[in-house]
Amino acid sequence: MTATAPAQTPLHQPALHESGLKHTTGEARYVDDLPAPAGLLVGQVVVSPHARAKILRRDGAKARAVPGVHAVYFAEDVPGLNDVGPVVHDEPLFATSEVQFLGQSVALVVGESYEACRAGVKAVEVDYQPLPAILTIEAAESAGAWLSEPHVMERGDVALGLRSAALRFSGEVRTGAQDHFYLETQVTLALPEEGGSLRLLSSTQHPSEVQAIVAHVLHLGRHQVTVEVPRMGGGFGGKETQAAPFAAMAALAALKLQRPVKVWLNRDQDMVQTGKRHPFRCRFEAGFSPDGALLALDAFLVADGGFSTDLSKAILDRGMFHSDNAYFLPNVRLKGLVAKTNLPSNTAFRGFGGPQGMALIEDVMSRAAERLGLDPAKVRARNFYGPAPRNVTPYHQEVKDCRIERVWQELLASSDYAARRAAVDAFNRGSPWLKRGLAITPVKFGISFTTSFLNQAGAYVVLYADGTAQLNHGGTEMGQGLHTKMLAIAAHELGIAPERIRAMTTATDKVPNTSATAASSGSDLNGQAVKQACETLRQRLTPVAAQLLQVSEAEVTFAQGRVFSSARPEVAVPFEKVTQEAYLKQVSLSAAGYYRTPDISYDRAKGRGKPFHYFAYGAAVSEVELSGLTGEHRLRRVDILHDVGASLVPTIDLGQVEGGFIQGLGWLTCEEVLFDDKGFLRTHSPDTYKIPAFGDAPADFRVKLLEGAPQPDVIHGSKAVGEPPLMLALSAVAALRHAVGSFGRAGAEVELSMPCTPEAVLRAVERARAS
Repeated sequence: MTATAPAQTPLHQPALHESGLKHTTGEARYVDDLPAPAGLLVGQVVVSPHARAKILRRDGAKARAVPGVHAVYFAEDVPGLNDVGPVVHDEPLFATSEVQFLGQSVALVVGESYEACRAGVKAVEVDYQPLPAILTIEAAESAGAWLSEPHVMERGDVALGLRSAALRFSGEVRTGAQDHFYLETQVTLALPEEGGSLRLLSSTQHPSEVQAIVAHVLHLGRHQVTVEVPRMGGGFGGKETQAAPFAAMAALAALKLQRPVKVWLNRDQDMVQTGKRHPFRCRFEAGFSPDGALLALDAFLVADGGFSTDLSKAILDRGMFHSDNAYFLPNVRLKGLVAKTNLPSNTAFRGFGGPQGMALIEDVMSRAAERLGLDPAKVRARNFYGPAPRNVTPYHQEVKDCRIERVWQELLASSDYAARRAAVDAFNRGSPWLKRGLAITPVKFGISFTTSFLNQAGAYVVLYADGTAQLNHGGTEMGQGLHTKMLAIAAHELGIAPERIRAMTTATDKVPNTSATAASSGSDLNGQAVKQACETLRQRLTPVAAQLLQVSEAEVTFAQGRVFSSARPEVAVPFEKVTQEAYLKQVSLSAAGYYRTPDISYDRAKGRGKPFHYFAYGAAVSEVELSGLTGEHRLRRVDILHDVGASLVPTIDLGQVEGGFIQGLGWLTCEEVLFDDKGFLRTHSPDTYKIPAFGDAPADFRVKLLEGAPQPDVIHGSKAVGEPPLMLALSAVAALRHAVGSFGRAGAEVELSMPCTPEAVLRAVERARAS
């Protein structure tokens, strides 16, 4: 038996997650796992008990007298700017004259223990005068409470398209909030250093933003604030901007007390005090031809931003950008606004508005198919992007290298969709109360930050004389496998094993001015920067190696821990001999890399541009079974084919596709965020907020990556994978519509609200039976 030859490169090969074993054994350290430094104090936040109220009086005297309490800080104790808004300064660190949501921070109590701090929190005196609160999108619309100006995208003649349509209908699509429910809640440990400087160990997706906000809160230069991210126990967008307030509180106390201070939230506190995925209310009018071609769409999208701007404008924009999903809209008008409500400021969440926009158009497609009596799969395919002129988005970007048709056809065949759809219909005819549904839906997701200047990244790679390396880059590791991919890239470029490279803690003193690890761009941006840094080092080493090998520089090859002649591979030396020789010859063994995404821009005022570098594609077939007596439902089988280009590390990408689908399934079927009429979050812990469990995963889960599909102009032909798979779960909603519809008459539109909880499904079944 011939042994399999080792791969020439770790790129495009399966690999374990670089911290996978550490996660399972407990060796992996998160911020709260780090040994407590001498003199550590902890902080607890005093929060508003009202959704909206005037603050009449604040007094921390009694709290300061509580044994173990060292300090109580209010807004007037902030030496710099009392604001942590990432884009617009409309989010005070501590409220002063008015609170705008239940859970808003008013003060920080710092003490020897959490027990002492909790006693101190109870002793802080704050007098409030409750004011009327806006708690829904409808109330915000009625009051004219907005956080944005209208954003409009338009192409074609919508009025003419609607008038010429054989089928014309209107409706409303609502999508709910979703809690990030990362395993590690918000936490920062602030350490005072000499000269009034600070080092923060923070669970954040955006260390540079935490650095900037802490600096302006404390009236410091950014050079005096270093932020490190050991790793995160999940982020999903919830730590892109909303880690900053708690980091600023810890930093404020550490600077004033000159002692280490940790601010950590427990699960209930985290869920009450932080924002969620934006709920959207979308109203539309659509026109279709008899064979299911979409002729016109006029839609108005409103996102619930909560009390402050945060990233809501960009999230609304992406929701509008993805209101086409994979479909060419010949006549379209999209209008969007962000509503202001007295709820926690909603924020980034995996997909960043894209899922809400796709939910709108998928609902429109499903309704049209139901009204026309057509297989929804055929209606969807009828409207895909294609060759010119069917290749221009509502924001006038040309869709190039569109792979949706290939993905669709391959998945229809591999999933045996047609035969299974017929089998499901036959089953339903013979089963009065247990029904099944089968559906296929596509995904087209734009990759890049839509705020163009954020599309940049840096890296810093250090080689040692013994041939080992340290890798620094601006991305943060939150379990998604970014470090694993960066190690593969660096190992490939340097020609050494990944085990010879150590991925270092992400830190602002190593790689400055970084963008958030978000927008599915972590590998695209940081990978290119890592590649450039390693190429620089290889170029420096090449003359040294050529001299050692006595060959021309053009022949020098780096691979598998060896440096050899491409013409005569037997002429070789170990990599470490080259690095040792380079050190002796006084050749620099460290290099920085930098990358910016080319040729992307968007003019929001005109509603046109090229906001995305490329698009990722995918499709999913979901089969469900539901009870018409209880509304309970389960996934019987899911087939997914997803386009990740030439996968950098296939095992990592498969995990992202599987996890993204399940998280999307949670948003769409079981995770229901509920506030009462006082603005109190009723679903603030796992006993009332249900994320998917093992039993909610499909019994038969088949996931494949599209083969032979490298993406030009992206790091080693790969494509982003973080966010797009979440929207594959829309296939489960479409399948539920199929099952619910089987209770009613043919040609009737299914009325199913999201999330499709058992209660929502049961109400839909009752409406279908009455149709």
